[in-house]
Amino acid sequence: MTKVAVVYYSGYGHTKLVAENVAEGAQAELIEIDQEGNIPEAAWDTLQAADAIIFGAPTYMGSAPWQFKKFADASSKAWFTRAWQDKVFGGFTNSASLNGDKQVTMIALQTLAAQHGGIWVSLGQMPANTLASTRDDVNNLGGSAGPLVQSPSDAGADKIPAGDLETVRLYGARVASITARLK
Repeated sequence: MTKVAVVYYSGYGHTKLVAENVAEGAQAELIEIDQEGNIPEAAWDTLQAADAIIFGAPTYMGSAPWQFKKFADASSKAWFTRAWQDKVFGGFTNSASLNGDKQVTMIALQTLAAQHGGIWVSLGQMPANTLASTRDDVNNLGGSAGPLVQSPSDAGADKIPAGDLETVRLYGARVASITARLK
């Protein structure tokens, strides 16, 4: 059996709901980065034992927030020892806008995985980009590096489009499946 961990930061609860849906798809353990950018000490052991790590962060002002960056910088201890070498990695992000420069955050998550010598799992879903497509369709925002989610700025997490939540559940399952094949 593969072990997958989802480590994420959520400022307003939207990313938390997304992380829960990714974890559901991957049958993963959730690790929340707190408001000070820290994770519990035992969570480092969980990440070490994981076969796959999925990063999650909202996109604020064109990149991941400082709390996620603090976690990423703290992961340099694992980097120095190559502790996460050859692990499977994935990632997701959300912002209030349909675009919101989410791709910049995705590239940062991919780069973090590459720094650790990891193997990145792409989204692997065709975009829903026809005239008949709706926000309830899978991959309606047309991501390829990983799931892109839109969270309306004037509403709670319960208003995230159903298609985005299904996209992340399917992505979690994809990461777990690929991890199992590689293990």
